[in-house]
Amino acid sequence: MISLLFNGQAALFFLIVIALVISLSFHEFGHAATAKLFGDDTAQRMGRLTLNPLAHLDAMGLLMVVFVGFGWAKPVPTNPRNFTSRWADLFVSAAGPGMNLALAFLAVNFFSLGVQMEWNFMRTAGAGLFFYYLATINLILMLFNLIPLGALDGHYILPYFLNRRAAQTYLEFNAQYGNIALMGLVLLSFAGIPVFRVIFGIGRTLLPYLRVI
Repeated sequence: MISLLFNGQAALFFLIVIALVISLSFHEFGHAATAKLFGDDTAQRMGRLTLNPLAHLDAMGLLMVVFVGFGWAKPVPTNPRNFTSRWADLFVSAAGPGMNLALAFLAVNFFSLGVQMEWNFMRTAGAGLFFYYLATINLILMLFNLIPLGALDGHYILPYFLNRRAAQTYLEFNAQYGNIALMGLVLLSFAGIPVFRVIFGIGRTLLPYLRVI
């Protein structure tokens, strides 16, 4: 990411950073709002039931985004004892990736509508790049967070689709090795093995199918 600045592409760099900040904020808001819906106001009491990026951004995670293109936001705190349904953990966890999918859908179709309506600002190269990256980044965040490793949302979701014995075995494995396995995937990607390139490719492939306008 930072290489864009050194290559004279400062405008593109800031467009991508803004798209990432928006995407991460919506992702965490999705978790907080759904937790509240299922009876847990922990996130709300800690100021996380908001779309304000300042409430969600993690300084180190943002720096990682800027310098290596990979980062994170502050996890939304929840208290499962407050949940009113045994399915709450599934829906709260899925809400983050779900919010990313919704934002990607809105970005694609809002841009398409603007072009068809001939809104002047939508006909600029900057607008096209911003909405393209906003949609693509959200699809990538959705897919990445569905990986069932470490603390990613996928590790809360997968057990609901396994029988009790398999779910317990998986949870024990992930608790012990999940973060190590996830870090291994990240390191392999930086080493040139296209682990996450597959995710990026899937995200770009899905992009045209979101358009309905």
